[in-house]
Amino acid sequence: MTVVGLIIGLVCLFIGGDWLVRGASRLAQSFGISALVVGLTVVAFGTSTPELLVSVSAALSGSPDITVGNVVGSNISNIGLILGLSGLIYPIAVHVNLLRREIPIMLAVTILVFLMFQDTVISRVDGLILVVALVLFIVFMIVSALRDKSSQDSDDKVSDTNEEKTPVVNRGKELFRLLVGIVVLMAGAQLTVENATTMARLLGVSELVIGVTLVAVGTSLPELVTSIMAAIRQESDIAIGNVVGSNIFNLLSVLGITALIQPINVPAQTIQFDAIVMLAFTILMIPFALDRKLGRIESLAFLLGYVTFTIVAVLSSL
Repeated sequence: MTVVGLIIGLVCLFIGGDWLVRGASRLAQSFGISALVVGLTVVAFGTSTPELLVSVSAALSGSPDITVGNVVGSNISNIGLILGLSGLIYPIAVHVNLLRREIPIMLAVTILVFLMFQDTVISRVDGLILVVALVLFIVFMIVSALRDKSSQDSDDKVSDTNEEKTPVVNRGKELFRLLVGIVVLMAGAQLTVENATTMARLLGVSELVIGVTLVAVGTSLPELVTSIMAAIRQESDIAIGNVVGSNIFNLLSVLGITALIQPINVPAQTIQFDAIVMLAFTILMIPFALDRKLGRIESLAFLLGYVTFTIVAVLSSL
């Protein structure tokens, strides 16, 4: 029954995340917001909702290891597993704005959280700092979106075309899809945490490892589906923007909001191994991104790195 409950929880996370992402992204695009900004904000926040709900639920139920493992593991899987698979399907072009703005922001946030981990606790003060940084990031992205839209509108006037630039959508329907997705996500988060914790105890595997591997991949399913579908459709901005934005939201919103509710104790294994791997994966994105393209060789390297990390994490707990 524990396995069945976990599977149902993960399915709910997948379905809820898909509905939330589709509803939110279509609403945003209907207002003429660029694909890159949608990927970095609306889609990234939507796909990070499972991590947020799982982490808050885990913290309140007294399972901080799952909280930390979920966030760190999700960021690692976002780069290693999701970018790796997406880039293997179709090489990902890196937008110049990502190089100048969002990837450096992601690296800075990752370093900040890594330093916060060193005293073995994410306190409410740390949580407040992260949430304030989250607000600043959202404001920055809104300003960027408005500037990009203004520039696009100017280009449209110069080209003097009468073509429709934004998709026609039923906003009421998409809003309903978004709200239902949130409800399904909440149910899935509760089921996932309860059953993952039970499974860890029954198998004698630490909650941290379950969080870093199984729960992290489960809560990253929306990102995985979104980026793979974007890669298939050759929409690089959504594919990589989703990952970069999601990693930023995971660290700022998930850890920040959870810590404000309940301070999070950071396990020694996270400080000594998992967080170092997360930082290393983030740093490795820079040289690959500088080439303005994430090719299949680089993607394969990310994927193999993720597989190696997972094997080491599981073996270290046995």
